[in-house]
Amino acid sequence: MSERRLQLTKGNDAATKGALLAGCQSFFGYPITPASEIAESAAAYFPLLGRTFIQAESEVAAINMVYGAASAGQRSMSASSGPGISLMQEGISYLAGSELPCVIVDIMRAGPGLGNIAPEQSDYHQVVWGGGHGSYHTLVLAPASPQEMCDLTMLAFDLADRYRNPAVVLTDGFVGQMMEPVAFPPAIAPPALPVWSVAGTKETRANLICSVFLEPEEQERHLLHLQEKYRRAEMTEQRAESYQTAGAEALFVGYGIVSRVLRSVVDQAREMGIAAGLLRPISLWPFPVHALREAARLARRIVVVELSDGQMVNDVRLALDGACSIELYSRMGGVVPTADELLSLLEVAQ
Repeated sequence: MSERRLQLTKGNDAATKGALLAGCQSFFGYPITPASEIAESAAAYFPLLGRTFIQAESEVAAINMVYGAASAGQRSMSASSGPGISLMQEGISYLAGSELPCVIVDIMRAGPGLGNIAPEQSDYHQVVWGGGHGSYHTLVLAPASPQEMCDLTMLAFDLADRYRNPAVVLTDGFVGQMMEPVAFPPAIAPPALPVWSVAGTKETRANLICSVFLEPEEQERHLLHLQEKYRRAEMTEQRAESYQTAGAEALFVGYGIVSRVLRSVVDQAREMGIAAGLLRPISLWPFPVHALREAARLARRIVVVELSDGQMVNDVRLALDGACSIELYSRMGGVVPTADELLSLLEVAQ
């Protein structure tokens, strides 16, 4: 794994390999479709490299094991899908409150409840806006290919360490299950033990990891510190891909598998003489406000396409603040719209 070479790889497996290449030292999880291959490949690869893999008895146990490993200074991760991520929310809040870096991969399926195992994007609200209690954010990256499942998982570990905060890799079941050639970069060594960790050594004996501040003024100081950290992230960590947005009068916005369908729509629209473009958010938090505003500068029509009831569309509306018409086109239950289906939206408007 030390040489860059192409491998035909499933998106879920690419996330596991990306984590190992980023120096992840421990994985704690519980299998759930369509994310199970992440735990399966972690079970195969982590022990081979002398790292820790534990299949926990539940998602609640898994996220709390991540808390313990992160407290000891390890790069640690877990992975799940909607119902499992719901069970992890309390632990994610504790991780954020204790300023512990970790990575969680969420391969979204249809809900609510058990729903089904088909690809959807309905975890957006609970992940991007925080499903746990308290005033916190997770850093959220949205891959659209197996290559990005590797690359953005690696980036997630760096961001988690940089901001001492949980980072989530969020995509739909389609991207997690698809297979494409992936160019894996060279591995990096696990980082040095953080000075704040509780690692059972003489040097770290005086350290304390907690999220409990019983005095209101002390809790407020801690929260103000967290908010300042989040403001820094909002200023420097916005990421997006713009495709044919220069001069675009009709702008599509979508992430994950939707963005790949929309690229075809934009290409076909351009062939028809329609000035269409695509803005793909890569960071869902912080949301790429600046890139969206630039892409929408000349747009007379903006169409947000989601595999949900319409969740990201709220962030688009907030970012553009009524600057132009914003429409939502949504499919749910695991139904992915076709390029022809979306192109017809533009044809009707012509």
